[in-house]
Amino acid sequence: MNVPLMADLAAQGKQPDVLFWVGCAGSFDERAQRITRDFVKILQHIGISFAVLGREESCTGDPAKRAGNEFLFQMQAMANIQVLNSYQIKKIVTACPHGFNTIKNEYPELGGNYEVLHHTQFLQQLINEGRLKVAGGTFKGKKITYHDSCYLGRANGIYEAPREVLATLDADLTEMNRSRGNGLCCGAGGAQMFKEAEKGKREINAERTDDIVNVNPEIVVTNCPFCMTMISDGIKHRDMNDKIKVLDIAEIIAKTIPPESSGT
Repeated sequence: MNVPLMADLAAQGKQPDVLFWVGCAGSFDERAQRITRDFVKILQHIGISFAVLGREESCTGDPAKRAGNEFLFQMQAMANIQVLNSYQIKKIVTACPHGFNTIKNEYPELGGNYEVLHHTQFLQQLINEGRLKVAGGTFKGKKITYHDSCYLGRANGIYEAPREVLATLDADLTEMNRSRGNGLCCGAGGAQMFKEAEKGKREINAERTDDIVNVNPEIVVTNCPFCMTMISDGIKHRDMNDKIKVLDIAEIIAKTIPPESSGT
């Protein structure tokens, strides 16, 4: 897979239309890397001019800020802003709601001002503009439920874009009892992913898995690599891997693209 680096484009005097911010999970977690690859397939299928920072991309500082280390957050954020501003980046898209929230809402006060889109918003725009054609294919008629991540939903009020993308599949979309503003956290946000669970009677992802199982879907769709991990663990714990698949919305859309035009 040929993925252009921002440094190489800059050396040629070129500026991409959009910078794809991969994120830590999308770069290093094997499961999330599959989401990264599928989103790149979509970008290449559409023919969008894009680039990644590669080794110049660092942690956004989100975990440090949520854990209360403002000093570390600002160091990480300002290092990233220096890189982004040096390339005169205007538009960023990312498949991580945590990175999306941090760059969009917390970088401006440190001098980082960009148009920032989550990949579900970007996909919705492409579909609305007619640049991305989605046919249900193998997903047509399948029972699908959608999990709202906290940092895309409650933190930024983005509920409809991912649902509108999924609606193009002509699938049987089923809402869980707790969805949109009432959706239940997977348990990974706020840097909880990196620490022992709080004391309590149950793990949050086990309770969220109950919500999923109760609507009996064939597929549960996420928009966040951390939600992907927590929900996948919950499904495995219930020994329902073969019955319920956990997929990111980019993976689903990528599977609707004919192989000969996927750029691989």
